[in-house]
Amino acid sequence: MDPVVLAADLSLPCHAASTLRPYVDVGLWLVLDPRPVTPHLRARTSSAHRTAMGPRAGAQVSPGLAVLVWLTAHCCCPQAQGLSEGGLDASRADPWAIANTSSLLHNFWCQPASQLPRDQLSDLIRGMATQQALLRAWQLSCLANLVTLRGLQDDFELHPPDLLLFYDLTQVREARCRAFIHRAVQGDTELLANLPDQRAALRHMALACLGGPRLRLSASDLLLLGVLVCDMDASSIEAADPRVLENLQRCRGLTTTQQAALNTLLASGTTVLGPPGSWDLEGLQALGPLATYISPSLWMQVQEAVGLDFFRGMVATYRAGQLSQRDARRFVTGFLEAKAELVSSRPKRGTGRPCLRGDITAATLHDNLFLVHYDCLQLDSCLGSRVLTANLDPLLQHPLPAECQRVVKAKLAQVYPHGVPEEQLRLITSLVYLYSRSEIGQWNITSRDTVVALLASDVALESQTEAVLQKYLDHNGTITGALLVAIGGWRLCWMSPRQIQAIRPSEFRQAGALDISSCPQSRKDVLYTKAREAFGGARSTAAYYRLMRPYLGGAPVEELRHLVQANVSMDIDTFTTLNPRVLQNLSVGNVTTLLGQNVGDLRKARSHPTISSWLRSLNMSALGELGLDTDPTSPPGPARPTTGTPSTTPGVPYPAPTSGQPWNDTPASGSPPAHRGYLPLAVALPLGLLWLLHLGSPGPSQDSLWGSCAKASEDGTAPAPHAGKLRLRLRVELDTHPVRAAGSGPRGPGHGPHPRDLWGWSLLTPSSQDTELE
Repeated sequence: MDPVVLAADLSLPCHAASTLRPYVDVGLWLVLDPRPVTPHLRARTSSAHRTAMGPRAGAQVSPGLAVLVWLTAHCCCPQAQGLSEGGLDASRADPWAIANTSSLLHNFWCQPASQLPRDQLSDLIRGMATQQALLRAWQLSCLANLVTLRGLQDDFELHPPDLLLFYDLTQVREARCRAFIHRAVQGDTELLANLPDQRAALRHMALACLGGPRLRLSASDLLLLGVLVCDMDASSIEAADPRVLENLQRCRGLTTTQQAALNTLLASGTTVLGPPGSWDLEGLQALGPLATYISPSLWMQVQEAVGLDFFRGMVATYRAGQLSQRDARRFVTGFLEAKAELVSSRPKRGTGRPCLRGDITAATLHDNLFLVHYDCLQLDSCLGSRVLTANLDPLLQHPLPAECQRVVKAKLAQVYPHGVPEEQLRLITSLVYLYSRSEIGQWNITSRDTVVALLASDVALESQTEAVLQKYLDHNGTITGALLVAIGGWRLCWMSPRQIQAIRPSEFRQAGALDISSCPQSRKDVLYTKAREAFGGARSTAAYYRLMRPYLGGAPVEELRHLVQANVSMDIDTFTTLNPRVLQNLSVGNVTTLLGQNVGDLRKARSHPTISSWLRSLNMSALGELGLDTDPTSPPGPARPTTGTPSTTPGVPYPAPTSGQPWNDTPASGSPPAHRGYLPLAVALPLGLLWLLHLGSPGPSQDSLWGSCAKASEDGTAPAPHAGKLRLRLRVELDTHPVRAAGSGPRGPGHGPHPRDLWGWSLLTPSSQDTELE
């Protein structure tokens, strides 16, 4: 018998947009038959979205239902109320869908996930590992605590390595210590930047798995320790098996003493490269990023032909955008210093610094050995102004040492005494840090593209950032949400308070969650005020907290006490960004309630400056309440076998907002009123459970599945609620198994109500006309 079909066409209000973006069609197939199958997620969107989602989802679903959802979106709404940062909220989205869509996993929110049954939470976490979802530290820390509360930690081999870094290490059973460390060290330990004690504890635990600290790390030891070697001191690196190079290649960067240890190890000739005089091109290339740390004294011992071939390749890699400017300049500076010691092109005094190498031409600048042939003095002598202005781009594609950059800057000043023209400004990104405020004051910056070119990299410093943006504003430029995203949220730290105030609330909303954790306290205070202006009209506690979370570093004590009452379960990463002076006004009870299930993370971060300053204000009795009255330097030991039943009780949901709190429905002063769009959606869950989804309009973040949102009107007022429509075509094919009458209740253990009970609709035949609802 043919399947019965439920079909509906939903039309939903959406904010007006000046230009409607192209259609986005998303097809979601949940094919259910007696054999477990893998749902197929098909998205006709951008290539970036296709890559993020992957061609197939990773969870099995049970028999009994087939669902086809076609979604066609004409526009998306700039308002952020009711959604997590750029993605769906687990409290109103199907956990199955979250676990099987990596773009949604990226926007995972912990509090709603705490409402999931234990098995569904387990499936969600395994889906994260399958799809290699990249979560942030604030997401991982609270999720790790959920794992512990639900007794899922023993399944760590099926969990994402990044998540293991945040686990309660005292709960790791001694018998599985090595397996746990082996899995955990595949993660990114830089995620523990705000949890210094957790990072140290992880290293102590790894050494304990090896039987305790060792004078010399063997090859097998190094295989287990992985990236944790990056935290070890120079003496341990020097004494380790030469295969320690493989571990060091995973380090984000090496300290000065670690660099010295690396060069000592390379000079010893005990590595696979052999002594420096026998190094070949293949061996140098195998060093990867470590080659940028080779000292000039070692380069002097390398055969000249090998060194030049490697230099040529490194410059080509840099010009292709595959090597950072910092690494490239470090390598070039060390290599050229060695060459200068061997063969110097510096002329003798009194010669007037003549050009000894011949005039620099366009062809010369395309040679990857250009910097070998022309040192900075010869660059000054041999580069003419005409060649400079016509070939500025290829010249600056070379990783010029700082001295050579100053030469180029001086020559540009001679050519353009009244300021570099705008078309050339877009080419001098690598030089911008050399310019003063007064020099930037001579520029004309009229285009957003020029601002992005100058500020998108990490070259420009505080004074340049503020000066560049001010010149743009002086020419009637506007700091938009897209511009903030393009240049990086951390640039907000270097904007003046006046410039921050000039950002329209609608643009701040469109920028979404920006990382301002590195800002000084004075800027955090200003940005908090701006964020309150933008997000104060959120319709619920949950929505308000999610949108404000990145900006709470500037929150006053009254705000934090409101959040205490709201039971938000703040993650430890966000807690470390709070104003230390404000924290002094919070009691132990306040902090315990504010952190909720994450309060145990204080131990993982007790050495963090913000937390340590608060802990120092407490007496021993208060520290005992927090479980922090023991020696912080004592490493955790692996757990002995224990018995007990893991908790499966969902966490406490958010309370309803009250009228006197900042997240009520009344718009904040200066903010446009919140217009809402709701999207009901039913999809299939494991074991045949149907959930009623209640989705808000897509959020403002660039991470959203929906892509860029339509801009608000120029005057900041919200457009009419029916100016655009979001259309959903829902087609549900049900098998011919008998169904109960509407409202008849459950269909057996583990099953939710029949979809007809949820929707209150009658079943239609495939030939029936679609129904349009508004």
